[in-house]
Amino acid sequence: MNKNYETVSIDLARIEKLTEQIDSICSLDIPSDIPNGDMPGDKIEIGESHIEKARTIFPELVKEIQKAASANPYHRATVCVCGGSGVGKSEIASILSYMLTQAGVKSYTMSGDNYPHRIPMYNDAERLHTFREGGMRALADAGICDAKVFETISKLQKDEDDANEAHVNEYDWFAHYLKGGKTALTNYLGTNSEIDFGEVDTILDAFLNGADKLWLKRMGRDEATLWYDEVDMSETSVLILEWTHGNSDNLNNVNIPVLLNSTPAETLEHRRSRNRDGKLDAPFTMMVLEIEQNKLKDQAHKAKIIITKAGELIDFDTFKQLMD
Repeated sequence: MNKNYETVSIDLARIEKLTEQIDSICSLDIPSDIPNGDMPGDKIEIGESHIEKARTIFPELVKEIQKAASANPYHRATVCVCGGSGVGKSEIASILSYMLTQAGVKSYTMSGDNYPHRIPMYNDAERLHTFREGGMRALADAGICDAKVFETISKLQKDEDDANEAHVNEYDWFAHYLKGGKTALTNYLGTNSEIDFGEVDTILDAFLNGADKLWLKRMGRDEATLWYDEVDMSETSVLILEWTHGNSDNLNNVNIPVLLNSTPAETLEHRRSRNRDGKLDAPFTMMVLEIEQNKLKDQAHKAKIIITKAGELIDFDTFKQLMD
C-alpha cells in the first residue's frame, strides 16, 4: 500500500514566499471550525493558548520547511508535532496547517493515533496485560510466587491498584512485581509491538517522493470503524503528523520534529480538561504517562523546535536543564 502512485512536483516559489507573509499570517484570526485532520474520535477544543503557541512556532517552522523543501526534489516537507498525551498536539497541528494553507502552501494533518495494531480498547487491555504478565514473571524469577502472594496480587489487580508504588513499603516482594511490570510495559509502549511504524513511515516516504495520492487509515474506538480513505496530495506541500510518537527512532522520514514539552503533572491536567478517560489518576495511567514522558525526553535531541507549556521557544540544552 502507498507504493504505487504518480509523482507530482510542487512549485517551490510558494514556499519561498512564506517568509514575507509571516507577520500577516501570525496576525490572522483563527476560526474555531478549522479542519482538524484525521484524528480518531477525540474532542478538539482550540483555545487561545494553542493559537499563541502556533503563532510562536510558525516563523521557526517556516525556516525549517523552506530548508527541507529546497532539499527535496518534489519540494515537499514532513513535520511532526509531538508531545505528551493531551498536551495540545491536535489543536496546534491543525492551526499550523491552517496558517500554512492560508499562506498558499497547502498542508494536510494526519494522526498517528490511527496506526496502532489494535483498536484503543484492545490496546489498553494489552498494555495492562503486558504490565501484569511482566510483574508475575519477575516474581516467579525471584522464587516468590506462592499462594499468599498470588492472593494479594489478585486483590490488587481487581482493585486496579497493582501499579501503586506505595505497596513497596507494605510488601517486601512488591518491588519485584512493580519493576518487572514496568520494564515489560516500557518495552511495549511506543514500539513496533504496539504500533505499525512501518505503515506510517511508508506514508511519509511516499509523500516525500512526490505521491499524488495516499491511502490513509481511519481507526475509531470499536471494531466496526476501521477503513481507508484515498486522499489527494497532488497540491500538498507539507504533511503534518500529530502524534505522541512522531519523533520516534522507528520513523525515518520526518524532516521537522516539533516538540510540545510538558511535565507529567501538566500532561495529566491536559487530559483532565479533555476528559479523555475515566481513570486519569489511576496508578497504571500515571505509569503510562511517566514512560511516555521518558521516551519523549530521550528523543528530544532530534527536535528542530521545542516549545514549553508557557509558550517559550527553547533549545535542547535549556530543555535538559528543565527536565533534569
